[in-house]
Amino acid sequence: MALVTTKEMFKKAYEGNYAIGAFNINNMEIIQGVVNGAKKKKSPVILQVSSGALKYAGPKYLKAMVDAAIDVTGVDLALHLDHGPDFATVKLAIASGFTSVMYDGSQYEYEENVAKTKEVVDYAHSHGVVVEAELGVLAGVEDDVHSEKHVYTDPTQAVDFVTRTGIDSLAIAIGTSHGAFKFTGEPKLRFDILEEVQKKLPGFPIVLHGASSVDPKSVATCNKFGGDLGGAQGIPNEMLRKASSLAVCKINMDTDIRLAMTASIREVFGEQPKVFDPRKYLGAARDNIQALVEAKIDDVLGSANKQL
Repeated sequence: MALVTTKEMFKKAYEGNYAIGAFNINNMEIIQGVVNGAKKKKSPVILQVSSGALKYAGPKYLKAMVDAAIDVTGVDLALHLDHGPDFATVKLAIASGFTSVMYDGSQYEYEENVAKTKEVVDYAHSHGVVVEAELGVLAGVEDDVHSEKHVYTDPTQAVDFVTRTGIDSLAIAIGTSHGAFKFTGEPKLRFDILEEVQKKLPGFPIVLHGASSVDPKSVATCNKFGGDLGGAQGIPNEMLRKASSLAVCKINMDTDIRLAMTASIREVFGEQPKVFDPRKYLGAARDNIQALVEAKIDDVLGSANKQL
């Protein structure tokens, strides 16, 4: 019953052909919903925090709630910094007790990305913390991360990047994207890139960012009760499950959590306009998040009964 790094999680996931869900957290109800779902399915789980969430809730509040979730549920989990934009944010996360950090230098030219990432790796490893980095660029918008372009990962460059930086896992770009509007046409992922990376980096854990399914039911519920999410489309579950059966050991899901929460709250407000007790609508949101996490573990991740 403790915070752990992702080292052993990813080793078992790679060997077992499944992935670990990395769910973004912002408040108590999201933490409870995610961890309760993981406990129900006896699945390992990663709770991840963006720089925006750090500003919104504060690292001490988030860390204390995560510690409480571990004490109450007995679930071993990793606490991860998602898209750390700079060295200062990485240091803050490590000082706050995070066991894993992601440094995102994908906006820089390649050599600068290598140098900055190596600096983060040296610091994090000296504190017993593992590091994820990104090579390639995902289009879309989510929290503080946004790009209008998509740049696929070069498998040969991925080998050089991993070798020179010493990172513990690598996020690659194969067609996923941030936000709720991932595709305007037929969804497509470049599995040829993933397979080539796996061939060149055997046994090395790969990460997929921007990998929410954008559940049509949640979108429909939001729209039914006043939302405006027409055209929202995510990654089909079967594509994500295929990725998790290959080298992908971590799948990031933020948009799906947001949609599940918002859909529940909108539904309560729409059907019960006299409700003003936050426990009523936030409790419903927590339950819906738990159901979402359980479904992800079964249909996307394949991580049920894999708890450390």
